[in-house]
Order: sequence, then C-alpha cells, then structure tokens
Amino acid sequence: MNAKESERWIKQARADLRGAMDSLKTGHFEWACFQAQQSAEKALKSFLYWKGLRSILTHSIRDLLRECTKYKEGFQGLSREGRFLDTIYIPSRYPNGLPGENYPADFYTEEDGKKCIKSADLILKEVERYLRN
Repeated sequence: MNAKESERWIKQARADLRGAMDSLKTGHFEWACFQAQQSAEKALKSFLYWKGLRSILTHSIRDLLRECTKYKEGFQGLSREGRFLDTIYIPSRYPNGLPGENYPADFYTEEDGKKCIKSADLILKEVERYLRN
C-alpha cells in the first residue's frame, strides 16, 4: 500500500472536480470537460497507488479502469464513463483535436460539461468508497 501517495492524488482529484464545477458556472465548458477528465484520471490513479503501484503512466480512463478492475470488480460498471472521458482528453484543449474550423472554447457546451462532471463524479465516488474500506 502506498497510502501517502494515494492521498495526494485523491485530494487533487477532488480539487479538479471542484474546478470543473467552477468552470461550468463561468461558461468555460471546455475546461469543465478537461478538469472532469483529470479528476477521474487522478482518482483512479489514487486507487492504484493505494493498491501499491509505484508508477502509472497512462492517461486513459478506460485503461485505468481496466487496471482497477484487477483489484475490485465495482469498476467494471464505469466503462461507459471511461470511454466517454477518454474522448475529451485532447480535443477539449487543442483546436487540431476537433474537426474543421472548430476550437474547444466554441465547441463544448454546458451539456457537455455537465455530462463530463457527472461521469467524473461517479468514478470519484467509487474510488472513495474503496479507499474508505
């Protein structure tokens, strides 16, 4: 168990989710989406550090969920959220990640932000449930 490192990551996951909510309120929907993705990524990494892993290189929520499932089956039900958040990682930040002449600040909507936050919140709550036990 790497409890100290796990605690650092879960604290940042919570802060990122609060940041996503703040970005949603101020109309920065692309940042709300990205910060939500970051929250989910960091929450899952927190769980893996808690399980004793020392180095986690991927940014893929889906891959992280797959790794977490090796330790706890409850993560299997979050694959849809993982796939969805993986589609946010690059395009929410870079214009060349979007088709045509789109750019993130104009492309993402309030609905997108809410959906990302909901997905990240589900993942964060699942991780917190396991960290408490």
